[in-house]
Amino acid sequence: MLPKDDPRPPARLRALVSWQAGRVLTLGTRLTAQRMPLNARGDFAVLAALEENGPLSQADIGRRLGLDRNDVNGVLNRLEAAGQVVREADPADRRRNIVTLTPAGQEHLEEIQGKADAVQGELLAALDPDEQRQLQALLAKVLQGHKPQPA
Repeated sequence: MLPKDDPRPPARLRALVSWQAGRVLTLGTRLTAQRMPLNARGDFAVLAALEENGPLSQADIGRRLGLDRNDVNGVLNRLEAAGQVVREADPADRRRNIVTLTPAGQEHLEEIQGKADAVQGELLAALDPDEQRQLQALLAKVLQGHKPQPA
């Protein structure tokens, strides 16, 4: 039995991977908020999707990221105003917009990636590089074992 003044949560909680993952999520969210503005997180997701997949429709971006189309539209409005993406009508279906990453968008993505890398470094500082890779691989395996969930 722990002394009454011990601030640690009960051992039963600490033994739950889901509880640990939730605590890591909270810590990661706090560290991210310290290093980058809230908008940068949405920018990062959209720009990374475009970099990896090439031009996409707004609807495809939303599906890939698990985001509501109104949220995607808000991010795209901001990125387009900054010259980081271009939206053009799809020649095959004029009702759809195709979004393309610009060189300025690629540069913005690299800047955000640097901040994200710094957060990851701080978050995982207690692990050596091999342990970091192992953790990432194990988490990926857990996620692959389940149907994708909205973000």
